[in-house]
Amino acid sequence: MPTFVYMASCDGCGECVDICPSDIMHIDPTTRRAFNIEPNFCWECYACVKACPQNAIDVRGYSDFAPLGHSVRVIRDEEKSTIAWKIIFRDGREKNFESPIRTTPWGSIKSPSDYDVPSQDAFKTQELAHEPETLNIDKLPALSPDQLKVGVV
Repeated sequence: MPTFVYMASCDGCGECVDICPSDIMHIDPTTRRAFNIEPNFCWECYACVKACPQNAIDVRGYSDFAPLGHSVRVIRDEEKSTIAWKIIFRDGREKNFESPIRTTPWGSIKSPSDYDVPSQDAFKTQELAHEPETLNIDKLPALSPDQLKVGVV
């Protein structure tokens, strides 16, 4: 669902431009409003939607997500630290979804510099740095060789 900008709501602050990982959100030099220069290249991460303080960025819904004639509206609530998705169907029904902007308390995630440097043996494993302890588990789940299917049937 590529993003688009409601020009009347956009104030040209540039938050969406700064956060867009695919660099497709730009500020029009004439109107000083944001716009998506290439919707086909949108990663659909919705970082711009979540970052926009004016709620000026919306998404186009796909038919498998919301049927033709719908509207999808994303609402960011700073006070509650939530992102809410409102889907309005053509028959007037509404579905509302709400999720926290952060799933952990602010400042609770350790910085990479707070961890010990990985040992040389750690570089020989397939685990990422400091797994599984950062996932709060004893051991990563893995298939044993006898559980792997060999060949194509």
